[in-house]
Amino acid sequence: MKKILVLCTGNSCRSQIAEGYLKNFAGDKADVYSAGIETHGVNPVAIEVMKEDGIDISHQTSNNVNEYRNIDFDFIITVCDNAKEECPVFPSIAKKFHKNFADPAKATGTQEEIKKQFRKVRDEIKNYCEKFVAENLEV
Repeated sequence: MKKILVLCTGNSCRSQIAEGYLKNFAGDKADVYSAGIETHGVNPVAIEVMKEDGIDISHQTSNNVNEYRNIDFDFIITVCDNAKEECPVFPSIAKKFHKNFADPAKATGTQEEIKKQFRKVRDEIKNYCEKFVAENLEV
């Protein structure tokens, strides 16, 4: 079974969404983890918009990248430029991937406008994760 780590700055939105979709698309082909350089807790709007798409991430936790130092990952995916630049070096042979997604937690406006931004980023991450699994985990 492959091991995937998704990294972001605060492990509250983008990496949590990616963890949910990667688990969904990979099924029993991978163990999926997410972490941040910092931990900000799982964003309630991220939980809400994922639930709209049938994925429950409410049980996921916000973890610091240092908690996973002893796991030999096959893939490390950074989902924001800051994490790519600031992430501590993992002594592993993991294949590294990077895709910068806008941070929906920085969205402003009405509650509906904020949710709209979360949904946009969610859908971008969903497409990325589906493609990642098809290209890297399919036999």
